[in-house]
Amino acid sequence: MSDNRGLLLFVSLLGAVVVVAALATGSALLSPETTATDGPTFAERLLRVVSLRDPNTRFVLLGTLLLGTTAGIVGTFMLLRRQALVGDVVSHAALPGVAVAFIVGELIAPGSGRDLKWLLCGAALAGLASVVCVNLIRRFSRINPDAILATVLGVFFGFGAVMFKVVQQMKTGGQAGLNHFILGSAATITPDDIRLIASAGLVVLVLCLLLFKEMKLLCFDEGFAIAEGWPVFMLDITLTGLVVAVTVIGLKSVGILMVALLITPPTAARFWTENLGKMIGIAAGIGGVSAVLGSLASALFDKLAGGPTIVLTGTMFFLISLMFGTERGIVCRWLRHRKTQRRIGRADLLRAMFEIIESRVNGDGVQNVERLTTEAVEHADLVSKRSWTAHRVNQIVSRGVHEGIVRMDSERGWRLTHSGAREASRAVRNHRMWELYLITQADIAPSHVDRDADFIEHVLEPELIEQLELLLAKRDEQSVIPPSPHPIGKQGE
Repeated sequence: MSDNRGLLLFVSLLGAVVVVAALATGSALLSPETTATDGPTFAERLLRVVSLRDPNTRFVLLGTLLLGTTAGIVGTFMLLRRQALVGDVVSHAALPGVAVAFIVGELIAPGSGRDLKWLLCGAALAGLASVVCVNLIRRFSRINPDAILATVLGVFFGFGAVMFKVVQQMKTGGQAGLNHFILGSAATITPDDIRLIASAGLVVLVLCLLLFKEMKLLCFDEGFAIAEGWPVFMLDITLTGLVVAVTVIGLKSVGILMVALLITPPTAARFWTENLGKMIGIAAGIGGVSAVLGSLASALFDKLAGGPTIVLTGTMFFLISLMFGTERGIVCRWLRHRKTQRRIGRADLLRAMFEIIESRVNGDGVQNVERLTTEAVEHADLVSKRSWTAHRVNQIVSRGVHEGIVRMDSERGWRLTHSGAREASRAVRNHRMWELYLITQADIAPSHVDRDADFIEHVLEPELIEQLELLLAKRDEQSVIPPSPHPIGKQGE
C-alpha cells in the first residue's frame, strides 16, 4: 500500500478515534453523578468545553497543541538517533533544578521563587547537567549506556525528592504548587505560558527546518557524516538541546511524563510510513491531537490529571498504529504475508503441474502451451511431487480453480487453463534461470540448488530477470524454457 493511501487511512482512523472518544465521553450522561441538580449537567459542561467558551480552556488547548506538535517533531529525530531515554533522564533531572531554583529565588527575593521563568531556567540547567554527566561517564568509562542513563536518572531524581522535602518544610506555603511539575497540570496554563511555549516551539521548528538535512544524515548514517566532515558532535549537542528545551517547557503541563509525549507519537508514526518527512508530519499530528484530547478529557473530569491523560491518549494512538499501520502494523503485515504465501503457493502449484507433465512427455512439447493444457494431473501426483498434505493440495487447487489458472478434469484430476499454462511456463523458466545462475555463479551443487532457488525465486524483479536472460543466453539459445540442470524428482527430498 502506498504512503498516500496510508496517510488517508491514518486520517480516517484519527477522525474515528475522535468520534469514538466523544461518544464514550457522552455515555457518562447516564451516570447518576452527572445528573446532579446542584451544578451544570455533563451535557452543559461538554458543550461549554467543546465550544471553547472559557478563555482558560482556549489557553490550555492552544498550549498543549503547540507542545504536542513540537514534541512529536523533536521526538522523531531523537527516536531515530536511538536516544529515546535521554528525554526521560532530562525530565526526571529537571525536578531538582525546579526545587533549587525555587529555594534560591525565595532566598534572594521572597515571593519570586514561584516565577515560571525562574523555575524553568533551573529545570533547564539541571537537565543540561544530567546530559553532561551522561556524556562524561560514557566517554571516560566502559559502563553500558543503559546503565549510565539509569544511574544518572536515579541520582538526579533522588536529589530532587530530597529538595522537594526541603521546600515542603520552608515557610512559603508548602510546596508552593511545585508538585505540578511531577505529573503536570495543563489546567494552570496561562497566556504568559502560551507565549513562552509558542516562542520556544517556533525556535525549535525553525532549527529543525534549517538542520533537516544534517539531522537526517546524523540519524541514518553517522559514519558517512563523519567521513564527509560534518560536525557530528555539534549536531548531537544541538539535538540534545532541542530535547532539553521541549522537555523543560512541557514540565508544567505534562510533568516528568514528558518523555512519553516525545517518544510515543514518532513511535506510532513509524508504523505508517518509511519517509522521514511524512513521519515527522504524522508524529506532529499525533502529538498535537493527543495533547488536545487529553486536555479536553482533563477539563471535563476534575479528577483526571492533565499529564497522565495526555499520555494515555497518545498510547491509544500508538495501539491503533501498532495494529493498523500500513507499513509495520500487525494487521497489514499479516495481510501481506498471507498474500505472499498465496502467491508462492500459486507458483509452486503451476511449477509442479508443469514438471509432472514434462516428465511424462520427456520434455517434448512443453514449449507448446496447447500441449500443456491437454495433460491432466491427479491429486496423488501433486501430493508426491511437493510433499504437500492432501488438505494443502485441495486448498491450493481450489484457489487455482477460482483464479482461473486450473480447471477440473472429469476423469483424471485437473488441467491447466491457457492462462495457467502461460504462467506455469514463466514460473518454471524463472526458477530454472535461478538454478543455472546459482550453479554457474554461486558454485552451488546441482543436488542442492533446487531448494536454494525455492527461497529466492519469488522475489525476482523484471530488471533482474533481464540480466539473467542476458547472462544465460549463450547456454540455451534455442530454448524458451531452459532444461532443468538437475534430475526432476520429489520436492521434499
